[in-house]
Amino acid sequence: MKIIAINGSPRNKENTATLLKKALEGAASNGAETEMVHLYDYNYKGCKSCFACKLINGSSYGQCSIKDEISPILEKVKNADAVILGSPIYLGTITGEIKSFIERLIFPYLVYDENYSSLFPNRISVGFIYTFGVNEQRLEQTKWKDVLKYNEIVIERILGKVESLYVTDTYQFDDYSKYVSTAFDANEKLKRRKEVFPQDCEKSFDLGERLVQ
Repeated sequence: MKIIAINGSPRNKENTATLLKKALEGAASNGAETEMVHLYDYNYKGCKSCFACKLINGSSYGQCSIKDEISPILEKVKNADAVILGSPIYLGTITGEIKSFIERLIFPYLVYDENYSSLFPNRISVGFIYTFGVNEQRLEQTKWKDVLKYNEIVIERILGKVESLYVTDTYQFDDYSKYVSTAFDANEKLKRRKEVFPQDCEKSFDLGERLVQ
């Protein structure tokens, strides 16, 4: 069994990447072969609306016609048994890099028929890990979950059932005193980093374990 983690954060060793790594460890504990992909290491763009993937009898029907650095990763997801997408939340939604990746991954398989059916060859397990700088209370006051849920609905229609993990109030700076960050209590942030983030890592581990069962 093969599972791929897609890191949509520009940071390869911080919150989102750490949680994805833990999820892969959970998957590996169930015997899965694992791989991590850091999207910011690749040069690519989102869908360019050429519709070659929908051209009747076209050579690229059902697949993205763009050939760039992300093309091999799209092929790996096609052949995987599970995929975990991870992104920090910037301005209320996922990063531009992972949004572009999702466009390139999902749209070629989306059929413009009456049911908006899927050409993806299998139904696979999908995890989505979100990291937020805000706390749970602030998250509940926003509409961010509604925006994120729409992405999940589209992914679930095309690839397979989605399970999400929301990790809030993450520790963003090594030294909060160096940055304008009075919206946050640095001491509380550090306390949560030490006490709660390890629990979030355990949840991520469990998520990865479940996805390959």
